[in-house]
Amino acid sequence: MLKKLFVLFKIARKLALSDALKVISKSHQPPFIIRILLYLFSISFSKKNSQLKQITDEEKLCNSIQDMGTTFIKLGQFLSTRPDIIGEEISTQLEKLQDRLPPFSKTEAKEIIKKNMGNKIFESIINFGEPVAAASIAQVHKAQINDNGTIKDVAIKILRPNIKKTFNEEIDALMLLAYIVESLISKTKRLKLIEVVFLLKEITNHEMDLRFEAAAANEFYENTKNDVGFHVPKIYWNFTSEEILTLDWVEGISIREREILESKKINIKGIATDIIQHFLRHAVRDGFFHADMHQGNLFINEDGQIIPIDFGIMGRMDKLNRRYLAEILYGFVQRDYKKVAEVHILAGLVPNNVHVDELAQALRSIGEPIFGQTVKDISGGKLLKQLFDVTEKFNMQTQPQLLLLQKTMVVVEGVARKLNPDTNIWETSKPVLEKWLKETNDPINNLTETLKDSAEVLKKLPEFPKIMDKANQALTFLASGNIPHESNSFSALNEKKMEMKSFRNQSIIGLLLLVFIGIIVF
Repeated sequence: MLKKLFVLFKIARKLALSDALKVISKSHQPPFIIRILLYLFSISFSKKNSQLKQITDEEKLCNSIQDMGTTFIKLGQFLSTRPDIIGEEISTQLEKLQDRLPPFSKTEAKEIIKKNMGNKIFESIINFGEPVAAASIAQVHKAQINDNGTIKDVAIKILRPNIKKTFNEEIDALMLLAYIVESLISKTKRLKLIEVVFLLKEITNHEMDLRFEAAAANEFYENTKNDVGFHVPKIYWNFTSEEILTLDWVEGISIREREILESKKINIKGIATDIIQHFLRHAVRDGFFHADMHQGNLFINEDGQIIPIDFGIMGRMDKLNRRYLAEILYGFVQRDYKKVAEVHILAGLVPNNVHVDELAQALRSIGEPIFGQTVKDISGGKLLKQLFDVTEKFNMQTQPQLLLLQKTMVVVEGVARKLNPDTNIWETSKPVLEKWLKETNDPINNLTETLKDSAEVLKKLPEFPKIMDKANQALTFLASGNIPHESNSFSALNEKKMEMKSFRNQSIIGLLLLVFIGIIVF
């Protein structure tokens, strides 16, 4: 626990010396006692950097968080999804946070591969290059491997040295800080700061086991290998471990490089349509979708195929939620609000005593204003957000998978709109939804699907059962922002709280003993 206090001291020092608190104070004034403590921690005899540039508060906040390292970068990214805690303005600022850090050396990278894979596998890696991308948790190197006699270009993703140890020490110290703040300032209890920090710990530890990402990428590859215009890089399991991920090297142009794509005669408008359709197809057909489809994670190859990378965050939906999603989106496309209301009731998402016509009227209040907007202002993701806000008033149960999908849909639509501002979300979505609903209404197809699902379950039983359970649990936490009471993580959280409470009591007793000894001696 003393080590935790030392780490906490270093964190408080980092916070005090950064601009982050100054920027945050403009929207939320920290309690007086916190301001005093941070003022004391900020006392320094060294001169501040004199490079005073005219930069925005947004840039100051992001620069400060990036300077504080991995734990704070992850905390900033996570808090950007929680405007209920930090407010809309700061949440928007944190969305701009870049997950970049200086790379560690090629020599260190090689040592990590040797330690994880052994000398035999290491020696079969050819032309291992310098890092081509470095983020807070891992970095990527280009290399070649001998795959059954064929030389393949691959990307090798490697965790940063000691990243798990450093992150977990800092996050435990932050949890202690959250506990102290909640104990000192009763108003902060409603924010559930301890739960927020613990949730970040669960999600990031999942991300730091690259077998999760490999398993997700492999499943995504199998689901989409016959999708025209979409290609997922292949995973090489013999070169993959907890700290190493090896997959096909992607030769392509970043989707953000619109001018280069146009110079290559690639159909930009077609790509914009394809991105939305592929995303919806994966969600409603497979129930498994890429949940981090921002511009930096999408490439286009010479054949015009969309190639996603970074499979650390994937979304999963069960059949009920897939059906629900397709029916309600299609219902809004058709402006059939009564049908959408009936779907909510039939699926058991709202209580049976809710009147269909009242719910339909509430849904109409969402749909009609949207259809009055110009094409470029219509958003399926924003529609779902409004839908969840309205149906909450009718006691609709929170569906974590749908929350994650809704957040991702906003990002996907944004990417498509940057390629083609006039992308019509409804016209683009309609054929995918129609096709899937027609296929699932076919009783023969339903029977085939049931048999296929059973076979898939049996096939997957030997493969990483505990790992995948934890991965799905972490993604559920990410989507909902809550830790279910029946989960193992909830028990672990309570153990942490008891540990911190015990530490507080021991500290008080220790302080009293010191005072008592001081009185006797002096």
